[in-house]
Amino acid sequence: MAPGFLTPVSWSVRGGSGACSPCRCTVGARRRPGPPPGHLRRRPRVNGFPCIEVPTADDFFSDLLALPPPNGGGSTRATGQVPAVGSVVTDANVTVVPGLNTQGVSLSRTDFAPGGVNPPHTHPRASEIIFVLAGTLDVGFITTANVLFAKTISAGQLFVFPRGLVHFQSNPGNVSAAAISAFNSQLPGTQFIPSTLFGASPDVPTDVLAKAFRVGAAVVDGIKASF
Repeated sequence: MAPGFLTPVSWSVRGGSGACSPCRCTVGARRRPGPPPGHLRRRPRVNGFPCIEVPTADDFFSDLLALPPPNGGGSTRATGQVPAVGSVVTDANVTVVPGLNTQGVSLSRTDFAPGGVNPPHTHPRASEIIFVLAGTLDVGFITTANVLFAKTISAGQLFVFPRGLVHFQSNPGNVSAAAISAFNSQLPGTQFIPSTLFGASPDVPTDVLAKAFRVGAAVVDGIKASF
């Protein structure tokens, strides 16, 4: 018998003569099929995002990743200020590029101030491949067996982060750095480990975190205060 994801299934299709004839197809549950023709008009919403009634070229275009944020690497576009972690991520996903809906791809740009980090985080819905535009980055991911895979990469080099694994990037240099990341999801999702644990609302109970990290409650409360 074929594996479950290749099991043939049948439908009965009524023809013009009134007779029913079998129609067979192979269902690949492990691979999402491509969008059908006219997918932008067929349904009012797909994946929670509205389909485009009359699409234009602008629905498939963005220049968000063209330039670094103001005042150099690591500053935010909204304020021009450098966040405490020293990096800022600019996303080009389905929320800002409507034409990405159902396409299963997206990009982001991360700009790093000298010494900046992109804190440990995961993307629950996507694998990531990062390509360094400028500068040097220390990058790595941790497997489910708690093994660290790490590398120092420079402009023109890339590194892969498997789906769902905790990973990070940091800029060890004294100049700004920048990188482009590609994802196999229109909306990868990002969960930063520090803010998830210490900045959740409502709070994760202090005693849970104190026991998990083997520290006192005062230490946990002090970290929570910074979020």
